[in-house]
Amino acid sequence: MMTAEEQAMEAAERDPASRFLEGLVSRIGGQAKAQAVFGDPVERDGVTVIPVARIRWGVGGGLGVGTEGSGSGGGAGVTAEPVGYIEITTMGATFRPLPRSVGPAQFIGAAVAAALVIGALGRFRR
Repeated sequence: MMTAEEQAMEAAERDPASRFLEGLVSRIGGQAKAQAVFGDPVERDGVTVIPVARIRWGVGGGLGVGTEGSGSGGGAGVTAEPVGYIEITTMGATFRPLPRSVGPAQFIGAAVAAALVIGALGRFRR
C-alpha cells in the first residue's frame, strides 16, 4: 500500500506541468556550476585573475483545472552580476570585491519602495 506522499509523487510524475517544471529546473540547474560563477582565469605578468560573479536563478509554474479543464504556467529567470575577482600572485590569493555603484535605476527603485512603505504605514495608522 502506498503512502499519501508516494501517491502524490506518482501523480506528479504523470502530470505534464510537473514534468515540464522538472525539465526546466534540471536544465537551468545544470548551468549553475562553478564555471558560471568563476570565469576563465587570465594570466599576465605573473598575476592570475579569476572573475567572480553572483548567479541567481528561479523557476515558477502553475496549473489550473477549472470547469473547462484548462490551465497553463511556467517561467524561469537567471541573473548574473559581477562581484569581484580572485587575484593570484606568488604572495598568495586574494579576493578583490568590485565596488557596488548605485545608479539612477536603483535610486529610483529605492525611493518608490520607501514611498510605498510610508504610504502603507500612513493608512495603517488611521
